[in-house]
Amino acid sequence: SHDKTPYNPHFAGSFSRRGAHLRGGYYLRIRPGESFLAGGFWAPNKEDLFRIRKEFEVDDQELRAILNAPDFVSTFGGNLYGEEVKTAPKGFQKDHPAIDLIRKKGFVARREFTDREVMDSNFQQIIDDSYRCLRPFFDYMSEVLTTDLNGVSTLE
Repeated sequence: SHDKTPYNPHFAGSFSRRGAHLRGGYYLRIRPGESFLAGGFWAPNKEDLFRIRKEFEVDDQELRAILNAPDFVSTFGGNLYGEEVKTAPKGFQKDHPAIDLIRKKGFVARREFTDREVMDSNFQQIIDDSYRCLRPFFDYMSEVLTTDLNGVSTLE
């Protein structure tokens, strides 16, 4: 071939938290001009998605406090990424105060890096600090996904 571009021009890795009670996954991609790390719940199954939405319908304040924490804002911009439904999922009111969260189909925090940041000798520490910043989000979501709306554990 005249085109010598590599088939896969990036390095990527993902891993999940250990055990049924610690939910969520981490992701890292290194590619010139397009490097980022992410963590969260990408395309949760139907039951998990419904449980998350019901939690936000009842009370979204704990998650909003996590998303608005200074460290989370400075690291991830205070936003969650993921596909969304256009109005409201079936069974939820489209004018609900937490509809911005309820509409989501995935809940992922993402941090992008420049090539200069990737090449910095401190990059490994930046990754570690970024993943540590996700821990309150992961712990909250793990609690949601391992309890019912009354706070009773669903794990045996």
